[in-house]
Order: sequence, then structure tokens, then C-alpha cells
Amino acid sequence: MPFPVWMLLGFAIWTVAVLLFTVGIYRWSRILTGRVAMKDFRGDKVEGDDFYLRAMRAHANCIENLPVFGAVVLVLYIGNVSSPAIDIMAGIVLVARVLQTTVHVALVQTNGIALIRFIFFFAQLFCFVGMAAAIVHRFL
Repeated sequence: MPFPVWMLLGFAIWTVAVLLFTVGIYRWSRILTGRVAMKDFRGDKVEGDDFYLRAMRAHANCIENLPVFGAVVLVLYIGNVSSPAIDIMAGIVLVARVLQTTVHVALVQTNGIALIRFIFFFAQLFCFVGMAAAIVHRFL
């Protein structure tokens, strides 16, 4: 299996892990200890500790970016476009995603921390554009 496909799988697994080990643990620990009812986690009004709110946003951000990475990797795969540079960019996407999420969830947000998160996000965007450019270059 091509390396970018492995990185896409890693991104998907990371997205599920973020859900399970942040949002899931927060919710289930409160439900099972009787502090809240299951119905108290409303979809239209997110409430909770700062950690939980950051975890929810970090998970949503993974969900928002997974289809973009998936589309790029799909076209790379279908078009049989590969190179060491594409493999490096795909690896950077996954590493930057893990780091962005970790910084978002684990640290209290300040301007400096938000800048670090943005740098990791920008690295992903740069790689998305770079991989898309390689696809366009291959077929023009």
C-alpha cells in the first residue's frame, strides 16, 4: 500500500482515538459516576470544562480536515502519482495533525499556544497544496 494511504489511515485512526480518549472519557466518566445524565450532552449547546470544550473542537477539526486529506490521497492513488516528496508531505500531514491536536487538547490556550497550533495547521495546508500541485503537474 502506498505511504500516503498509510498516512490517511493513521489520520483516521487518530481522529477516532481523539474521540475515544478525550471526549469519550470525559463523557463516560461523568455518566458512570452519576454526575450527569446521558441526555445532558446536547448537540446544540456544548457545555463543560475547558478541557472538554478544547477536545470537542480538536476532534471537530480532525473531522473537518480528514476529507480534504482523503480526497488528495485518493487522487494520488487513482492517478498513480508518487514521489519521495509526496511521501514526506503525507508524513508531515499526519505528524502535524497529531501535534496540533495534542497542543490544542493538552495546553491551556494562550496567544503563543494558538500560534503553535496555527503553525501545525499551516504545515498541513502547505502539504495539501503541495500534493495537489504534484497531481496537477503530473497530468498537465
